[in-house]
Amino acid sequence: MSAQKQRFPKPEFETGYEQPSPVTPEPRALAMEYFDVLILILVLAAATYFALKSRSRQGILWLSIFTLVYFGFYRNGCICSIGAIQNVTLTFFDPAYAISLTALLFFIIPLVVTLFFGRTFCAGACPLGAIQDLVVVKPISLPKWLNKTLGLIPYLYLSLAVLFAATGTDFIICRYDPFVGIFRMDAKFLMIVLGIAFLLMGMFVARPYCRFLCPYGVLLSWMSRFSSRHLTITPSKCIQCKLCTHSCPFDAIDFPTNEKEVVKSGLGPKRFITYALVIPLWIALGVFVGAKSHTFLSKANQDVYLAELLIAHPELRNDPDNIDVQTFLASGKPMEQLVSEATAIREKFYIGSMIAGGFMGLVIGMTLLNTVVFRKRQDYEPHKGNCFSCARCVDYCPVEK
Repeated sequence: MSAQKQRFPKPEFETGYEQPSPVTPEPRALAMEYFDVLILILVLAAATYFALKSRSRQGILWLSIFTLVYFGFYRNGCICSIGAIQNVTLTFFDPAYAISLTALLFFIIPLVVTLFFGRTFCAGACPLGAIQDLVVVKPISLPKWLNKTLGLIPYLYLSLAVLFAATGTDFIICRYDPFVGIFRMDAKFLMIVLGIAFLLMGMFVARPYCRFLCPYGVLLSWMSRFSSRHLTITPSKCIQCKLCTHSCPFDAIDFPTNEKEVVKSGLGPKRFITYALVIPLWIALGVFVGAKSHTFLSKANQDVYLAELLIAHPELRNDPDNIDVQTFLASGKPMEQLVSEATAIREKFYIGSMIAGGFMGLVIGMTLLNTVVFRKRQDYEPHKGNCFSCARCVDYCPVEK
């Protein structure tokens, strides 16, 4: 390129202008992406060993620091298992999109490990969890009703992330990740402020993003509930010393069942049957709300937004300051085609919003039903779905192996 004569001469300015090099930086080598997958597997193996075998909180702590440095600041929070939800979703709904194998592995591997050993990915392999876990100073315990209510938000976030990815609208998990801006040091000011706010909140409400926002945590929680091996507070028989009762900053320890209190509460079979019969009504309500909200949600799509804007305000065609409109006009695409594409996208939102609404109705119904279900427990046990396998509680247990 440099040996050929340039068609246009280099502009000459008295300000010391230098023509920029046309060479762009090379993308990360494929071998290095597979190296990231190898590091993920090794970190997951180490986290599982520290949590289940050696029962070492210190080991998980040092592993979290490594994860934060490597996957967080060195790899800038990318590839991300959390954001891979969107890549996987788009693969199913867009034939022209092909997910990379490394992104697929980052999505699948933590789920498989969690299915067998619990949420050890959250314990030491997730940089978003690590940066929050390291700032926990004086955690407070939230009321159960507040925990249950805030616990619905990740399901809503997951629904919206899948909906937006399936319609080709946006990858909202990546766009609104509160910590990637800190890892990369180049996010918008508001996102930096949001990340710092989460960390400040996390000093007292431990891991707020993980507990009340993370959409990948929903999938991990489902997998962990079926795990054949899981972190336990005591290595052998519990002696009911109660030293671990306040050891978990995430309120993830289930206490032994007090059958007398269960009887006094009046939460018997009738309440259970009532809540179970109401679940279809919650689903129907969710479908209705989803159908009504699809118009509003679809405006997040650029084509839908632009079509509505030009239909409502045709005079904007002559506005040279409106970059979106001028870019569309410069593309040469006819207005009829834009409206047709926007209509198709809105139809996708109509169906997707009803499914998302029905899903949220099911989640709310099952959450209410779970409040009247009591499982008989004789020991203090980590809740399989909510426990991050951080191993804090094991240091409080005096029982020897």
